[in-house]
Amino acid sequence: MAAISDDDAHPAGGGPAQTVPDSDAHVLNGIRSLHDRIDELQRVVGQRLEAEGVHAGSMLHAHVGPEHPPRMVPAWRRRTQGEARWQVALCTAVAIALQVAVPGRLVLLSPPWALPVLEGAMLIALIVANPRRIDRQSRALRLFSLTLAALLSFANVWSIERLAVGLVDGHQHWDAGQLLITGGAIWLTNVIVFALWYWEFDRGGPVARALGTKQYPDFQFPQMVSPGMAPPDWEPMFADYLYLGFTNAAAFSPTDVMPLSRWAKLAMTLQSAISIVTVALVVARAVNILQ
Repeated sequence: MAAISDDDAHPAGGGPAQTVPDSDAHVLNGIRSLHDRIDELQRVVGQRLEAEGVHAGSMLHAHVGPEHPPRMVPAWRRRTQGEARWQVALCTAVAIALQVAVPGRLVLLSPPWALPVLEGAMLIALIVANPRRIDRQSRALRLFSLTLAALLSFANVWSIERLAVGLVDGHQHWDAGQLLITGGAIWLTNVIVFALWYWEFDRGGPVARALGTKQYPDFQFPQMVSPGMAPPDWEPMFADYLYLGFTNAAAFSPTDVMPLSRWAKLAMTLQSAISIVTVALVVARAVNILQ
C-alpha cells in the first residue's frame, strides 16, 4: 500500500479538506429524520394527554417528588360532564313569571297569560328531554332552546318599547309604585334574557363547552387568567353568566368579565343601552309622579 504524503493529506492552499464523505452525509440525514419523527411523536402524545386532562410536561416530572405536582388542564379547556340543568331552568322560570307581572297594555299577545303559558310548556319540554346535565349534542334541542330565548327576548323588547312610548307621550297613567314594579320586572327580565344569550353562545353553547370542541372563549372570566384562585374543576356555569348580565345592566359596562369576540361586545353594548333607557325613563317618571 502506498504511503500517504504530507502533500496528499493537506491539499494545496494549506487548509483542511472541505468535502464530507457520503457515509457521514447519510448519518446526518438519518439524525435529522429521527429528530423530526421524535417531534411529531411528542406533538401527538401531547395532544392525547391534554385531551385526557393531563399536561404533557407533567409526565416528565412524574417521579421528581411532591414539590412538582402534575399540572392539570383547567376544566374549561377540556371535556367535562356538563353543567346541571337546574340553574338555567330556574332562572328561565323566573323570567317567565316576571312577564306575568307586566300589565296587559305592555304585553305582546292577548290574553296576557298566553305567551307565558307557551314559554312554560317549552321549558318543561326541554327539561324532560334533558333533565339532569346539559351534555347531549342535539340540533333539535339547541334550536328549541334558542327559540325559547328568542321568545323571551322579543316579548321583553316589546314591553320596553310600549313602556317607553307611553311614558314619553304621556298617554299612559301610572302611579309611582306600579311603575317601579313594572320597570323592575322588565329590567330583571332583561338581565336574565341576556344571560341566556351569553350562556347559549359562549364557545358554542353549553354542550360545546362540555365537549371541549371550541378552544377560544368569547368571555374572559377572572378564573381563566388566575387559575390559582379557583379549583381545577372550575368552569363557567349559568350562574356566572347571570352575574355577567346583572353587572353589565347595573354598571352599563363590563366589570370583571371581559368580552373577547365582536358579537360579545355588541351584545353587551345592546344590553347596556336597553338598561339605560329603562332605568332613566322609569326613575325619571316615578320621581315626577311623586313630586
